[in-house]
Amino acid sequence: MAAEWLLEAAVALTIGSVPGPTAARLSLAEYLKYSDGGDTRYELVAGELVPMALPTGRHGQIVDFLNTAFRAEIRRQGLPWTSQPMAIGIQSPRGNRWDTVRIPDVVVLPLQQWQEMGSREALIRLEDPPPLLVVEVVSESSRAADYRAKRAEYCVLGIGEYWIVDPMEEKVSLLLLHEGWYDLLEVKGSERVPSKVFAGLEVQAGEILAADLGYSGKATGS
Repeated sequence: MAAEWLLEAAVALTIGSVPGPTAARLSLAEYLKYSDGGDTRYELVAGELVPMALPTGRHGQIVDFLNTAFRAEIRRQGLPWTSQPMAIGIQSPRGNRWDTVRIPDVVVLPLQQWQEMGSREALIRLEDPPPLLVVEVVSESSRAADYRAKRAEYCVLGIGEYWIVDPMEEKVSLLLLHEGWYDLLEVKGSERVPSKVFAGLEVQAGEILAADLGYSGKATGS
């Protein structure tokens, strides 16, 4: 009951903060087929289309940096995983009868699960295993959703690790799932992000926020 209330409150906050382009609500099937004829991408929030703002250059550099770092660590450890930037939708639990689909900035998931999407939409449905790790890079338009709505949704989905990278606050919030709730650790400057999914990864909050594209995959023991 508490989880359902949390989801309803989070969805209401998101819809209230970012009005969709249309009053009509879409089903999941309609959303997956939807196109406005342009390049705008949309998340689906309680049946409403919410446009994803064009990211700043720094936003894109941070996404590229983390995707590069995760892929380097996957190769180093020989893990059967992949990291995908802004390419995978995640169906969220319902706070009401309408569907919600998020598109995280970075998703780490098993390689087989990604390959199975080759002949269908790149969507992790409620009945599918959750991804291993998701990252959201905060912008002015996404702040409420990243810190509140998505935190609640990803927690209920059982996503074990959620990173919130905030260029405006110059910090990385690491959320680790523990007994059904996220434990929060805020990391800044030269502090290392103590990932559980990538336990050997040596990356500092400042490196992520600076988006140093010269990163070469530093890790403990390498």
